[in-house]
Amino acid sequence: MSDTTIIKVDGAHSPRGSQGQYYLAEGVGLAMRLWRGEPPGLEKEPAARDYETVGYVISGRAELHSEGQIVLLQPGDSWIIPKGAEHHYKILEEFTAVEATHPPAQVHGRDEKPA
Repeated sequence: MSDTTIIKVDGAHSPRGSQGQYYLAEGVGLAMRLWRGEPPGLEKEPAARDYETVGYVISGRAELHSEGQIVLLQPGDSWIIPKGAEHHYKILEEFTAVEATHPPAQVHGRDEKPA
């Protein structure tokens, strides 16, 4: 029999990551996180992660820089960052977005800044 457990994460009690992300629901092979109210002018450090990321912009604007490309992200836009692709974000307007990662970013320290 397969696992039939439903997991709910209460948004008021979502754990926070070291980079300000809110961790949402997480399964064995997939997890969600929320970036809420990221301030304009913020430019995240480049990173290449050991997971694939898909995202959706709820509000605000940001630039996604990856492998020589610059993509403008606005409300309603979605994106994919392949596993291992170096990328960073430049926040242009207060930015809120939800992302899903495969495998889960917060497991085994995958979401932490590299040493």
